Amino acid sequence: MEDYMIRVLTENKQIRALAVRSTNLVEKAHQTHKTTPVATAALGRALSAVSMMIALEKSGEKIGLRIIGDGPIDRIIAEANMDGEVKGFVGKPQIDLMLNENNNKKKLDVKKAIGNGELYVRKMMGLKEPYESKIRLISGEIGEDLTYYYTKSEQVPSSVGLGVLVDKDSYVKAAGGFIIQLLPETPEETISKLESNLNSLGSVSRLIEAGKTPEELLEIVLKGFSYDITQVNEVEYKCNCSRERTLEIVNTLNADEIKQSLEEDGYVEVTCHYCNESYRYNEEYLKEHLEREW
Repeated sequence: MEDYMIRVLTENKQIRALAVRSTNLVEKAHQTHKTTPVATAALGRALSAVSMMIALEKSGEKIGLRIIGDGPIDRIIAEANMDGEVKGFVGKPQIDLMLNENNNKKKLDVKKAIGNGELYVRKMMGLKEPYESKIRLISGEIGEDLTYYYTKSEQVPSSVGLGVLVDKDSYVKAAGGFIIQLLPETPEETISKLESNLNSLGSVSRLIEAGKTPEELLEIVLKGFSYDITQVNEVEYKCNCSRERTLEIVNTLNADEIKQSLEEDGYVEVTCHYCNESYRYNEEYLKEHLEREW
């Protein structure tokens, strides 16, 4: 099955909702960064989230999600653009297996891996400066934190559900999620019906593992509501780094750092955090392309 995201609007104009299947996307991230299961689950939730968050923006180039905590994973960075290209990384991809007990079932403990900290949402709208807002993490579960972010920072009552299921061989069996948002002046009757649906939903990742599509996921969440699909986008893990783009990082180095690298190695090397691709620049190339002296 291909990965894709859908966006819908109820006919009564009271609820907008999004759902995504991101299994292949998250597995590509796992393979790229060689993440251990808890790191895969944490990064996968963030990647699934931004693949939907970008579709909530009316305009702009891309959206970034940054989670900085005091847990062993250190940080999670995820980014998506309007073309459905998603990428990200974690500070410590090789953290030990961490489990918690939930209804007598052992689950990957993403909350403990992240710890206490802050969540940042950065919107690149094509303006001179990006817009960034932040909140304190309320749980570290990411879905709950984004629910709080949308309700507090953007004043939009929301519910965010995210899930990643990792098998015994560390491969991703299922990944995806949903975002549900209430539009202004939604009556209490609608809210109560929606809450009832959400309470009976169960595990998002298990539903995706069972073959539920984004459409079928929203059929459960929006049971009793009529709605129209307003957007369908394929999503994939894809980095747009290049030799030319990465040269911008070299340009941020001071003259002594550049000189030292050239003297010791004969080149300056930069590795992309998102895809682990490495680029080397010798002195001749830098003299020709770097718009500064060192």
